[in-house]
Amino acid sequence: MPADPSSRTAGENPRSAASAPRTVPSPQSRGSGASAVEVRRSTRRRRTVSAYREGDRTVVLIPARMSEAEEQRWVSVMLDKLAAQESKRMLGDAELAARAELLSGQYLGGRARPATVRWVTNQNTRWGSCTPAEGSIRLSHRLQGMPEYVVDYVLLHELAHLLVPGHGRRFWQLLEAYPRTERARGYLEGVVAAGRLPHLTGPGDDQP
Repeated sequence: MPADPSSRTAGENPRSAASAPRTVPSPQSRGSGASAVEVRRSTRRRRTVSAYREGDRTVVLIPARMSEAEEQRWVSVMLDKLAAQESKRMLGDAELAARAELLSGQYLGGRARPATVRWVTNQNTRWGSCTPAEGSIRLSHRLQGMPEYVVDYVLLHELAHLLVPGHGRRFWQLLEAYPRTERARGYLEGVVAAGRLPHLTGPGDDQP
């Protein structure tokens, strides 16, 4: 995805910024003890942003002239992208069922106990569904490749439906314990909105 860092702080020295990589806490996991993010600025980068795992940290490479606000935004974007790639590689049906058991124990007191949890390819208008009478949960294959916290939210959403069928007050109270509910909902709303727009590309668009 292109990054267009067109503004920077007056008097900023790009060369000095490029020579001093710095470590910042992950915006997804501040206070959680998760690995830190190291931001490295480069004068050779003009428009592209990239990221990769390096041991117990994540390295994000950005243009030297990028502002602090843009840096924070792109760190968050790239962490989501890495998490999405890892989620797509790691979560099969067995892993999804194990994840459901973990989430039920962590946020629902272990009360939601699905009989089956699996990916399906026939749900193109909703992210997940469940049949309480059968104890079955199905997640749309479209979630594969999305950040782990988004998949977790949809999975937890369906687990909650095993306990409360509708979307009333009791249902949403069950999800209050999950700290990324609003962020995940926002992400999914963004995906839906983006799907309604034409995909435009132009000459010179850089990909991270």
